[in-house]
Amino acid sequence: MALELTSSAFRDGEPIPKQFTGDGLDVSPPLQWSDPPAGTKSFALINDDPDAPRGTWVHWVLFNLPAEARGLSQGVPKTATLENGAKQGTTDFGAVGYGGPAPPAGKPHRYFFKLYALDTLLDLPAGAIKAQVEAAMKGHILAESHWMGTYKR
Repeated sequence: MALELTSSAFRDGEPIPKQFTGDGLDVSPPLQWSDPPAGTKSFALINDDPDAPRGTWVHWVLFNLPAEARGLSQGVPKTATLENGAKQGTTDFGAVGYGGPAPPAGKPHRYFFKLYALDTLLDLPAGAIKAQVEAAMKGHILAESHWMGTYKR
């Protein structure tokens, strides 16, 4: 079964509106997804920029989203644990929660929002980094999807 991730804020492959960037309000965009495969116990979401000058830059790490969740509203609070029990990891900005695009001037960068349907809850503390989340997900991914936006200064 395919998992489909979308956003009502921008089309896949199109520019991310300024309000969702470091040049705007720096709030997370709304995301929606389809029903996951049977056996899904949680979701994880990683947002990163593979075009950053020093290698992939992590903008958002979110895990243990409830299996019944079908989206995230705009402006997810920048707290370690959300009301629904989901945990946010530490980004390359050194903080938990979403950090919007803020690339150096020049060519557009790509920002991938990657959603994973998992057959488990991850036994990690809030504040975990992307590498820890990816390691904990190994062998537990039932389905995945991504949505990509661009941004340039």
